[in-house]
Amino acid sequence: MPRLIGAAQTTASGSQSARISTYNSSGSFTALAKTTNAWVLALAGGGGGSSSGGSGGGAGGHLEVPSHPLPQSAVPITIGAGGAGGPPDPTGGFYPITKGRVGSNTVFGSAAPLTAIGGGGGGRGVSGTPQVGEPGGSGAGGYGPANGGNATSGQGFRGGNATGGGYWAGGGGAGATGVDIGPPGGQYHGGAGGAGKASAISGSSVTRGGGGGAGSDDGGLYAGTGNGNPGGGLGGSGGGGNGGKVGPTYSPIAGLNVPQRWTAGGINLGGGGGGQTSYAGGLTPAAPGGSGTVIVNEPEVNYVTGTSSCWDLRQVFRAVKAGNWT
Repeated sequence: MPRLIGAAQTTASGSQSARISTYNSSGSFTALAKTTNAWVLALAGGGGGSSSGGSGGGAGGHLEVPSHPLPQSAVPITIGAGGAGGPPDPTGGFYPITKGRVGSNTVFGSAAPLTAIGGGGGGRGVSGTPQVGEPGGSGAGGYGPANGGNATSGQGFRGGNATGGGYWAGGGGAGATGVDIGPPGGQYHGGAGGAGKASAISGSSVTRGGGGGAGSDDGGLYAGTGNGNPGGGLGGSGGGGNGGKVGPTYSPIAGLNVPQRWTAGGINLGGGGGGQTSYAGGLTPAAPGGSGTVIVNEPEVNYVTGTSSCWDLRQVFRAVKAGNWT
C-alpha cells in the first residue's frame, strides 16, 4: 500500500495502573492523569433505631455507578453520618420523642453529583397507635399495623410491614426489604432487618447496607401468657444493627436469660440501627445507624501519545480534495 513519509514525530506508549480509593470521612478525590471514567460507590448513613420497643432503622442508600465520568479537577466528597438512635422516654414512648433520626446523605461531586440518600429512622406509635415507617435510602420498619417506609429508587428497599397490632418491623436493606412480621404467632416481637448488597468494587466482595432489626416489647410481662418468647429482630447482613430483647434483670422466665442487646449499624457500612426494648425505654437511647463511605475504582489505562509519520496516500488524496489537508 503506497505511503507518504512525513516529518519525524514523537510517539510514546505506557500503562497507568488501576487504583482503588476509599473515603470513610469527608474530603476530596483527584483522578489519575489518564482516568476519564471510574467505577464509583456512594453509600449514605443508616437511620437510627427507635427506643421504647420500636422499629429498626433503614440502611443508607447504596448508589453504585459502573462507569462514572470524572474531571481532572478535585471532586468534593461528603460522607453521611448515621442517624442517632431514638432518645429514652420515661413518660411512655411518645412519638416523635422516641423516633430514630434519619441518616445523612453521602455526596460525590458538586456539578451533577452522585447523592446517596440517608436511611429512614425507626419509630413507634403511642400506646400501640400504628406508625408508618419513615422513608429514606432504605425505609424504616412499620409499627403495627402499618407499612414500612418507602425506599429511594435504585438505592435500597422498603422497611418491613407490620401486619398486626403488637408487631414492629425491621428496616429495609440495600439488597432486600425489611422482613414483614405479623399474625399468626405471638405478639410483641421485633422483625428482622433487610439484607445488604454485595459489591466487589474494593477488590473483593463486601456486603454493605443491612437494615436494623426491631426491638421487642414487654417481654417479661408477656412471655408467659401464650405469646411465646418475644425477641428483638436481627439486623440484616452487611452491618444492620440487632433489635433489643429483654434480659434477666426484668424477667426470671426461662429463655430470657441471655438478653440480646440492641446494636448500632456498622460503621462505614451504612447499616440501620437496631430498635431498643420497651423495658429500657426510660434508661438508654436506641442504637444509631452506621456511617457511609465512598469508593472509587479507577481502571488500568493503556495509552499511546503522538502520531505516526506515515500516511496512506488515499487518505491524503481524500483530505486534500475535501480541503482538510494542511
